[in-house]
Formats: sequence, structure tokens, C-alpha cells
Amino acid sequence: MGDHSHDSPTGSDVVAAAGQSETERFQDPGIPPHRPRLADTDPRAAKRAERQVAILFAVSVIGTLLFFVGYFAFDPNASIGTLRLQNLFLGLGTAFAMLGIGVGIVHWAKTLMPDHEVSEERHAIRTEDDRVAAEKIVEDILEETGIKRRPLIRNTIIGALALAPLPAIVMFRDLDNSSLSVDRLRHTMWKEGVRLTRDPSGTPIKASDVTIGSAFHVIPEGLNESPNKLEEKAKAVVLLMRLDPAALHPSPGREDWGYNGIVAYSKICTHVGCPVALYEQQTHHLLCPCHQSTFDLTQECKVIFGPANRPLPQLPIKVDSEGYLVAQSDFHEPVGPSYWERG
Repeated sequence: MGDHSHDSPTGSDVVAAAGQSETERFQDPGIPPHRPRLADTDPRAAKRAERQVAILFAVSVIGTLLFFVGYFAFDPNASIGTLRLQNLFLGLGTAFAMLGIGVGIVHWAKTLMPDHEVSEERHAIRTEDDRVAAEKIVEDILEETGIKRRPLIRNTIIGALALAPLPAIVMFRDLDNSSLSVDRLRHTMWKEGVRLTRDPSGTPIKASDVTIGSAFHVIPEGLNESPNKLEEKAKAVVLLMRLDPAALHPSPGREDWGYNGIVAYSKICTHVGCPVALYEQQTHHLLCPCHQSTFDLTQECKVIFGPANRPLPQLPIKVDSEGYLVAQSDFHEPVGPSYWERG
């Protein structure tokens, strides 16, 4: 057999023992050569890029103004078409306001700001020099951006940044109680004697029209003639169903809130306000299609599944002298999702 001592762990040419050799050091490749851009060598190209950046910032300003036109110039209660047009103005205005600033800053950095790569040694900054060093950094940044030498860019970005937050401020301002009365959320068009009518025709409903297992989408009589039709409907819309009276389990004090198995509950989900539009006849469950909150009709619309945390409010109903279903009163609690003044 030949000599294999060079294949031993200590004599191998492949594996080096710890401390036997030094780690090979990589050579610093250095900074790659700088490739000048067109704006670096051609003053006309630099001026053109400056105008392009200013135009993008101006687009942001126009987008913000477009948002305000959509917000204040349209009446959302006028018609569905007007509401859609308002949403178009709001969406396009917000998009152009944000896009103009974002693209403008990127284009500014790509075409006009210095793009030289630099390498600096790390060093400790003495505590007493921190303030001076911070000031120097800020001055260097301002100098590199060229904002002092380019007043067109400076003025347009100041205008764009000043206007961009205003749409959000206006929308949050609408949450102030001084401009929106909480009573508008607590009360609906339902009151004693108001007939239950079919949605959307407004045809009154007789108790004899409601058979066991049937479900009606209901609005209060007169809603179609209301000047605030959309707002009132969003609060007052109701689901009307009829069950075998033996299947219902009313709590004390609610025994007369229905009529011969006919009951009415708010159609507005108590989670985020989606319309509860699905009725499972066999299980007597009401289902919200948005987030699958499920309410048990036999237990006063108690939540049995999903994120909703309150039962659907019940509308007390009765029958008038002509056999039509009418409300006994408004809802006894606010409809829709919870809000901070609910209590």
C-alpha cells in the first residue's frame, strides 16, 4: 500500500487546521467610475428636468383641488349618478395628489440630485461635536438636493406638500359632533302608525300577505318622497319575516312586538353596517354577506357567529284597523354598528 499520510486530517491539502493559515483577504474593488447623466453635462437637459419635476408637483396641487371640488360641489343625496361622480372626483383627486408628489420626488432624485458614490471611514463622533455634525449633515443634504438653487422646484413642492394633507383633515373634521348631530344616528323615520311598505315600490304590506317562511325588504311609508332618501333609507330599512309563533322566544316585555309570528328587524348589520340580506328559511338564520355574521331569528336575532357583537335591533310592529302592518314606535336602540356616543 502507498503512503497516505498526506490524506490524514492533519496532512490534508484540502482541510486546513485552525490557526494553520490566515484567511485570504479580498481586495477592495473601489468605487466604480461615475457615469455622468445628460443633466450633468447639458444645462438645457437640467432645465428641462427641473420643469418636469415642477409640473409633477403642480399635478399634485391640481389633484388636491380636484378632491375639494368633488367634496364640496356635489350633493350626495341628489342621485346615485351624482354620488358616483363625486366618488370619481374624490378618487382621482387623491390619486393625482399623492402620485404627483411621489413621482416628482423620484424624478428629481434620479435626474438632478448628485449620484456620486462615496466611501467614508466610520469614526466616533465626540459628544460635544454632535450638534455641529448634525448641522453639517443637514446643510450637505440641502446643498446636494439643489433646492436653494432651484426656486421653481422649491416653490412647487412647498405648495404640493402644504395642500396634500388638507383632504384628510377635512374628512376627519366631519367626525366632529358639532357638525354632525349624534341624534341623526339614533333616530329613524319609524314612529307609531307608520306603515311598513315594500322596498323599493313603497306598496303597503298587509299581515295576510306575509306567509310562513317568506321575507320582505321593508321601508317606512313616505321614504321615497323624503328629501334625504338615501340617508333615511340607510337607517330605516328593515327585514320582515313570518315564523311559526311557537318557534319564537321573545324576552319579557317584547311579547307583543310581533304579530302572529311576524317580526321585523333592522337590516343593517351591527358589525360595520352592511345589509343583512340573506334569510335561511330552514334554520331561521339571517346572514350578513360581508363578514358572515349570523343572527338567530328565533332568539331575537342574537349573534351566533361572526364579528358582530350585538343583536339586530327589533322594530315593534302591529296591525292597524285595515289589516296593514304598522310600526308601534321607532327602534328602541340605535341601528347599525356601534360608535363612541352609543351609550
